[in-house]
Amino acid sequence: MMLTVHDAGPSVTIQDLGRPGWTARGLSQGGAVDRLALFEAAALLGADPAQAVLELMGFGGSFSSDHDTRIALTGAVMQANIDGMPVAHNTSQLLRAGQRLTIGGARQGVYGYLAFAGGIQTPSIMGSRAAHLTAGIGGLVQSGDNIALRIDPDPLAGPVTLPSDDRLGGGTIRVMPGPQTDYFAPDTLARFAETAFLRSPRGNRQGARLDCDGPGFMMAGAINIASDLVLPGDLQMTGDGVPYVLLAECQTIGGYPRIGTVIPADLPKIAQAMPGAPLRFAWLDIPDADATFEPEPATLQKLRRACTAMRRDPHEVADLLSYQLISGMTRGDDLERS
Repeated sequence: MMLTVHDAGPSVTIQDLGRPGWTARGLSQGGAVDRLALFEAAALLGADPAQAVLELMGFGGSFSSDHDTRIALTGAVMQANIDGMPVAHNTSQLLRAGQRLTIGGARQGVYGYLAFAGGIQTPSIMGSRAAHLTAGIGGLVQSGDNIALRIDPDPLAGPVTLPSDDRLGGGTIRVMPGPQTDYFAPDTLARFAETAFLRSPRGNRQGARLDCDGPGFMMAGAINIASDLVLPGDLQMTGDGVPYVLLAECQTIGGYPRIGTVIPADLPKIAQAMPGAPLRFAWLDIPDADATFEPEPATLQKLRRACTAMRRDPHEVADLLSYQLISGMTRGDDLERS
């Protein structure tokens, strides 16, 4: 089964949950910038969240498949249609063989995800199909590419939908202290929580810059910091005190000071904040931060419970006559006999 890429946006990649276990050798986990979107897609399609998807940064492209397959668009809300018929966000939908799926720009959020019920079946490298652009693993999806897909096990399953959450417009981000938080003066930490930030246009899969008015957030005194482990979510300060939130393809070690770490539950808000989106930070102590943690299997179960059958207006179903609308048989004289 093959997906044909007729047109591809400038930053389309194949992603999954990444490559854990390689950090000690200098390779960050990588994978989808918004991991939650992969679990949403898995819930909608009854699939494994580890399956590879297409990550669409800002703009999608146009695609077709040579077999019927269910798809789901999660993450950023993007303009999308199948042969001119709108495709709903956070909803499973049947893409029939030969139909053209067109995905335009993001209306809300930054990273959209196109998932297929059978998953993408490109070769696995070091236990993952994910492109890691910083490390030179894989690359951008290009117009004219053909991407292998696994057959959808249940293409005629009814469409289901998930309610959208509020992670696409910025907001308040919870931060827990890290090993270098105490290097910053108490008044600097307080000012950090009181500052209104905007998501900068400068950012990529490695990290996102935050802009604000006023002075930078500098450490107290001249302190030399040895390079040590860094992870996605770390709030790292440049030499002039400008904060960056590290994302999926961040480096594995660094020497810039880190004022704290965004909790995993709120990291998708940073990933999906569009340039200019407002952001504020709220401090959590370690016990309160630990209390927000939810194992990913529990997240998947919760999302599957939240899925509901989608009711469609027959006037909006272009291929209505292709569905089996009546089951069973009738003699034809039912009204006379009743």
